[in-house]
Amino acid sequence: MRVILSVYDKTNLEPFARGLVDLGCEIVASGGTARALAGWGLPVVDVADVTGYPEMLGGRVKTLHPAIHAGILAQRTPEALAELRRHGIAAVDLVVCNLYPFKQTVAKPDVTEAEAVEQIDIGGVTLLRAAAKNFESVVVVCDPADYARVLEGLKQGGPDRAARRALALKAFAHTAGYDAAVARWLEGDAALPQLLTLSAERVETLRYGENPHQQAALYRWTGVEPAFEQLSGKELSYNNIVDLEAAWAMPQEFGRPAVAIIKHTNPSGLAEADSLLEAYHLAFDCDPVSAFGGIVACNREVDLPFVEAVGGLFVEVLAAPGYTDEALAWLRERKANCRVMMARGGQSPALVLRSTADGLLAQTPDLRGVDEPAWQVVTKRGPNEAERAALAFAWIAAKHTKSNAIVLAQGTATVGVGAGQMNRVDSVRIAVRRAGERARGAVLGSDAFFPFPDGVEVAAEAGVTAVIQPGGSMRDAEVIAMADQWGVAMVFTGERHFLH
Repeated sequence: MRVILSVYDKTNLEPFARGLVDLGCEIVASGGTARALAGWGLPVVDVADVTGYPEMLGGRVKTLHPAIHAGILAQRTPEALAELRRHGIAAVDLVVCNLYPFKQTVAKPDVTEAEAVEQIDIGGVTLLRAAAKNFESVVVVCDPADYARVLEGLKQGGPDRAARRALALKAFAHTAGYDAAVARWLEGDAALPQLLTLSAERVETLRYGENPHQQAALYRWTGVEPAFEQLSGKELSYNNIVDLEAAWAMPQEFGRPAVAIIKHTNPSGLAEADSLLEAYHLAFDCDPVSAFGGIVACNREVDLPFVEAVGGLFVEVLAAPGYTDEALAWLRERKANCRVMMARGGQSPALVLRSTADGLLAQTPDLRGVDEPAWQVVTKRGPNEAERAALAFAWIAAKHTKSNAIVLAQGTATVGVGAGQMNRVDSVRIAVRRAGERARGAVLGSDAFFPFPDGVEVAAEAGVTAVIQPGGSMRDAEVIAMADQWGVAMVFTGERHFLH
């Protein structure tokens, strides 16, 4: 059995290569792989001895030769094997290859174009594609994690057809992701690239989608580490994952301890406070009914007093940057079904994608925060210092609430949320009803302008004292006049935060 070994990542290579030698395999390798094998005292045939040519162009050309690729691509028919014999070429049975670290290279700060170009693998990609194409006859391995099971399969007479096909699929997915990374790099820093080349791997098949009659799976961009690690609890559902993404983004907007409680991607409560425990109680008090069965996300390490406070509430998912040992032990014992998620430092995506019937919609993420110097006070009365702080908080909360979004806040805690309504005044009515008496002295954040003055009127009647909104309506003058009539302070931000 002839084996081609050409790997940049030499993880677990030595025991795998020793196992191949023990099976009587002839190993052909070049460059660093050949030197590593020789250093371990293993027999190796240099590629140059097979091709009759030395490495060329500083190592750019090593395996690109008929003596290598004819042996890989030959089908096991009498005619093809006879042709190989006429040319003195041996058939290749196994190709083990992984690629230059292009993604890691271009991720480095100040990497030069020349450095990046040199990490574009040509020979390795060609080896993988050739072997994967001929999976009926050749086993292809691109992931060191597969070495042990491939070796075990070879000991049993070789991986079966299904296993070879699965390895071929993995190789093509690997090269597709690699090519996509090169294409993205060549595109440069364009916010919206002309060619959107995507590569993602299915990492989990979910029980179902939004509803039991829908199939669903979780895919992760090729080569990207997971944003969260699940520490305990049941498997995540499709809806859990969607809500987790929405929940996690909210408390990350704030510098002080913050907690978001989410239902169906909208906050039932959001608060920032001097302690995480205080923030949780404030967020919970906004809407205790809707908090049931929600997702709780925090921007600080979770400790035992915090989980004990959450203990009385049915929580689907709890997400935080860390947990004390005592908190984690308590959760595993007392809330065994709660999915406990620890963030692993994920970052905002370069593009936010959504499928359409014939393609994709793409946009840059909404990363705008609070730009208080740009606020325009448009009413006779301007907000006082306390109102300004509350308005800044309400503005961020509205940003993370589905349109039409209305958020009432007391200090840095929501007291009423109206989300996803077909008209803005109904969102105000919902937020006011949820807030009850807490609407008195509250401020209001609106993700987009008021098309009519009725929304401001409803809020003012409930006791709201200040409003933040983008402005830009044809009836801005009427809306401002309504605020002045009630003595409500109003500021325009000049930008909106629609969330669909």
